[in-house]
Amino acid sequence: MNNQLRKLFVVVLLMFCALGLAVTHNHVLRAPQLNADSRNARSILHAAETDRGPIIVDGIAVASSSKIEDTRRYQRTYSEGPLYAPVTGYFSSTFSQSTGIEAAASQVLSGDSSALLIQRIRNLFTGNTRQGGGVALTLDPQLQRIAAEKLGSRKGAVVALDAQTGAIRALYSSPSYDPNTLAVQDGAAAEAAYEALVADPSRPLYNRAIAGDLYRPGSSFKVLTTIALLQKGVAQPDTHMDSPTEATLPTTRTSIENYGHSACGNGNPTLAEAFARSCNTTFVLASASLTHDDLAGLTQKFGFGDSLEIPLKVTPSIFPEKTDPAQLALTTIGQFDVKVTPLQMAQIAQAIANNGEMMKPYLINEILDADLQTQSKTSPTSLGAPISAEVAHALTRMMRDVVEAPYGTARSLLGLPFPIAVKTGTAENGDEHKRTTASVMGFAPADNPQIAFAIFVEGDDADPQPTGESAAGPILRALLEAGIK
Repeated sequence: MNNQLRKLFVVVLLMFCALGLAVTHNHVLRAPQLNADSRNARSILHAAETDRGPIIVDGIAVASSSKIEDTRRYQRTYSEGPLYAPVTGYFSSTFSQSTGIEAAASQVLSGDSSALLIQRIRNLFTGNTRQGGGVALTLDPQLQRIAAEKLGSRKGAVVALDAQTGAIRALYSSPSYDPNTLAVQDGAAAEAAYEALVADPSRPLYNRAIAGDLYRPGSSFKVLTTIALLQKGVAQPDTHMDSPTEATLPTTRTSIENYGHSACGNGNPTLAEAFARSCNTTFVLASASLTHDDLAGLTQKFGFGDSLEIPLKVTPSIFPEKTDPAQLALTTIGQFDVKVTPLQMAQIAQAIANNGEMMKPYLINEILDADLQTQSKTSPTSLGAPISAEVAHALTRMMRDVVEAPYGTARSLLGLPFPIAVKTGTAENGDEHKRTTASVMGFAPADNPQIAFAIFVEGDDADPQPTGESAAGPILRALLEAGIK
């Protein structure tokens, strides 16, 4: 080979190498980015032509795909759209966007999951087109429907967990929306529906159960404050506590009073009585015996600040990084900068119900192939024991008194054929309308827990200052009447 041919060979070889590197870069390194690009018409077309698998609740498909006549496209439909939208989310091939389970379990639903490898290999030999797998959810349709019906048009959220396993039996956020309007093949109509939902001041796309702006827990947080007092040895349930009608925040002239400016028993009740009465002054004064780290460390053990996927992404609950004495006193009654998801409060209730062991919440019970045969099943996972069984038992007795004691804040829940353990809460939102958010968390039956729950109801024009008993109590009663076997 002469010198000129040798140079030409080297140039051609370098060109082939450059071409190979460019192809590798685009098809391997940049593939995820290009596939996710909303301008990629090929990805949009591919998504529209994929027979996505069903999302199933109690054996019924609540999200499914059907082929559009005389096309290669599939239409995604949601049989009970708003009821399950906080969980299913939506899948839109027109503007290549998905949320909820549609996004979190997309690999399964589109057929790309490693759990469906055998199915894909079988399709290679049979010549069948690719079909997505299905996901069977843990939801109880009756509980989900009750949550939606009882919340009605009010803003709020309902979460119910299996007290032993953490399986999510109900997860509803109100107001909801109809995902069918976002799944239509008409791109302009889908975009218009999306823009209308984004512009809606009630923010229906916010999943208030696990995300959104989060809630101040109010007196529901006294469960954690009480745990801190018990663990530190500051008090026991029968310890008498100073509980005046008003108390001044440390180092300030600002006074805090009990709800409705009511007295707390005789002014020196036991911790158990103050807990059942939900006396603010008891816990504000008791904060002097606690440090910021006492409460911050406890909330961390319960998962505040941690990332969690169920597989939907859950916004971490917040405990302030630092507090002065007055701010710490406010946190003991669930005010200041404490913010939680309803799921977080349900998890706390679940841990107490489960002798101190917290289980990871989960929504997907089984992954199915295209023939709806089980490929994998979720096993319950422990997140550790943030409290001892002894503390859990003490809290259970105190939470029962919230309903059973003559001075309890949830007396309206009496009459159920089983005991329940709850804590009510009413949180000030600090807005110009002076509205409150009502809550109730706990578990039932108290002596053999099946369901752990948290319900939050926001104040509105008709009822600006709801309480846990008045607004969340009726929802809870209906939920338990249907859910306890």
